[in-house]
Amino acid sequence: MPTRRAALALGLALPALAARGARAQTGAPPLRLVVPAPPGGPTDILARVVGEKAQAALGRTVVVDNRAGAGGVIGSEVAFRAAPDGNTLVLGHNQTHASNQWMMARLPFHVVEGFTPVARLATVHHALVVPANSPSNTLAELVVRGQQQPVTYASSQAGSASHVISETLARRTGMKATHVPYRGAAPAATDTMTGVVDFYTATFPSVSPLVRDGKLRALCIGAPARVEGFPDLPTAAEAGQPDPFVDAWFGLFAPRDTPPAVTEALSRAMLGALEDGTVGQRLGAAGFTLAPQGPAAFAAFQRDEVERWRQMVELTGVKLEE
Repeated sequence: MPTRRAALALGLALPALAARGARAQTGAPPLRLVVPAPPGGPTDILARVVGEKAQAALGRTVVVDNRAGAGGVIGSEVAFRAAPDGNTLVLGHNQTHASNQWMMARLPFHVVEGFTPVARLATVHHALVVPANSPSNTLAELVVRGQQQPVTYASSQAGSASHVISETLARRTGMKATHVPYRGAAPAATDTMTGVVDFYTATFPSVSPLVRDGKLRALCIGAPARVEGFPDLPTAAEAGQPDPFVDAWFGLFAPRDTPPAVTEALSRAMLGALEDGTVGQRLGAAGFTLAPQGPAAFAAFQRDEVERWRQMVELTGVKLEE
């Protein structure tokens, strides 16, 4: 996830959203943007930055409604049960609207059939990191080591992309790897840095400062090309393991049966916000890569992601407790 420093810096500027939104009100009902995460985190920041900019195009207030809990299910269900009138959206992501379908035995909605895709907004790349003094200097060396002896890996949370990606890598390569779940990215990175665990697959913005400072060593990143500022960091494809390192992605969904004309209007306003240079700068500073898609393209993308995560969850057997 984006660095805590960047998140806090952006968070300080965001409380003004409600006041400015009130001035934008033109008599239309407010647009409720449900965020299935706590305030101040990356999903919340993305919602507020885009929502703030989209208010002028929408001609009405955007009110962010944080509904955290149950792996994003609580917030997603709020939107699922809302009227399909264009007054409620949810900012979903790869867990809420893809992998949860396969990791939860009793989900109160279908992640595809229960929603209308509006717009994909952004992605975040994952990277695999090891302690700075690790004997593994490349991903290939880590794989061989894990094939020859037991190793451990951290995750930011059981059932997270961090967990599934690392377990997929281990299963596909025959590594003898044991999962060690944590409650958040920070403790997982700390225990990787100190050598408590052997490796950790993390969203790159959450560990890039530690990599830059030499406290962690990154072995690969799941990006299409090498990232700016880290010219020696190979992509997952260059490291020989492209498939497991999927991106975290974030997009807007409306309740099912929302009329196409309403969906298109919402999509134009939200994607239009991404075209503003200041929005791109603010989100880039928080670690996001803009990845705009309209309703049709986003719907096709989500269906592909649901299938991708089905395969990964079936391979790994990862399940979420309910």
